Amino acid sequence: MSRIALVHLDESCLGNGREGENPGGYGGLIEVRTRSGVQRRDFYDHTSGATNNRMALSGATTALRLLGAKGARMRVLMVSDSEYLVKGIRLWAPKWEARGWKRPGGPIENLQLWQALVDAARRHEVQWTWVRGHAGHPKNEYVDHLAVTAARERRSSEGAVESGLMEWLAAKQAKKKFLDYTPDAGFESLERRLAAGEEFPLAE
Repeated sequence: MSRIALVHLDESCLGNGREGENPGGYGGLIEVRTRSGVQRRDFYDHTSGATNNRMALSGATTALRLLGAKGARMRVLMVSDSEYLVKGIRLWAPKWEARGWKRPGGPIENLQLWQALVDAARRHEVQWTWVRGHAGHPKNEYVDHLAVTAARERRSSEGAVESGLMEWLAAKQAKKKFLDYTPDAGFESLERRLAAGEEFPLAE
């Protein structure tokens, strides 16, 4: 069986929808089981002239490319609060591709980014699921922190780096947030479902 990876994603655009070169960022948390336990890596990047949608597509593509960097094919669950990303890759992109990357309503917005994402996803067995953002999900809030920080501070991880999740969580728990949350338990629950071949719904 292919190795399992869980990826939590988020995106940010400071001034999304306004005219001008709005700074944007994306952030992600990659979790993979190793012999010594759950290994976690962060990645994040920034750009100018961004939109939330472009950042969501770019972040997801980056995650899949990082996972496939050594030629490995993995079973991956991608978790995002972007309906544009999750609905798009699950419902819209297959139809667009079948029509030669065209749609009846006119040009496809962010076409090259969609094509890059579809190509990156082919390297793995990928499922996509949506979670509501800013709803108290610790890992979603953590990757939101990564994305916003990348946009505000123009920061890039230059690939996957050691995760700061545990330090971030400790700081939150010191403020009486997420007191009963255990990151490994959250990973194991999704890992079991993915290993069992469960089909994840559009929204979790």
